[in-house]
Amino acid sequence: MGTEDGARLGERVSEGVIAYALGEEPCTGTGIKWTSSELDDALAGSVISILRDDAGLVLIREALMPLGETGFATERINELATKGVRNWRVGEAIAEAYLTDRRECIFPWPMRRDARRQGVSLPGADLVGFAIEGEGYRLVFGEVKTSSQALYPPRVMDGESGLRQQIKDLRDNVDLRDGLIEYLTVRSLYAPWHGCFIQAVGRYLNNGRNDVQLYGVLIRDVSPDALDLRNPVSKLASDCPSGMNITFLGIYLPQGRINNLGKDVLAIMQGGDEG
Repeated sequence: MGTEDGARLGERVSEGVIAYALGEEPCTGTGIKWTSSELDDALAGSVISILRDDAGLVLIREALMPLGETGFATERINELATKGVRNWRVGEAIAEAYLTDRRECIFPWPMRRDARRQGVSLPGADLVGFAIEGEGYRLVFGEVKTSSQALYPPRVMDGESGLRQQIKDLRDNVDLRDGLIEYLTVRSLYAPWHGCFIQAVGRYLNNGRNDVQLYGVLIRDVSPDALDLRNPVSKLASDCPSGMNITFLGIYLPQGRINNLGKDVLAIMQGGDEG
């Protein structure tokens, strides 16, 4: 599907238009621009499915079916539609949808399932999974930041909790990576994706515990500018472990859309559109 057609409802999110490209392997950065229609289609399709956790709701329905509790999962959807969702959470879902649909990634057990209902984030990474690569699988860890700030780069890129530092921590801290693997290993037991995940872990362990793809995704609603990603791409290319790849993506939404992402998703949910 070309970007001219956009990401039609029920299909993959749009690949977008490349606004800029930085660096070279093993550390690169790409700016991607979406139109309003491409964003709207993504929200109504893959993004809202991720926010509702449709895959998790299927598991709940199957588990409770012997009890005859068929309405529990529906109640959870209605609760989300009533309370709404934060803008930054929608930004994370946009990043997950893009990596899933356009970078062959699979995030089988979202970390938000294990987060407190009050919204406290778990340490480690926003996205944990694996990607289809050739005839096999490779581990993938990702971090996401959302900003409507009219600065290049925005403040979410810098500081101890900034995107650059988070990706650097994943690059340099083997214990952090191993902890994420332990997290997903436990949840993979008896799951249909267990074999794929274990294959990815085997590749990681057999290649010095460095063979992993890292993604740093920045969601913006300003004009694309390479200044957003230039510094992290330049800095993290140095001393990157052999076998590791780091990819920064800037996904640029139409101006002014971030502050209304939660409202837009709520409107879709209340309108009965299940993607």
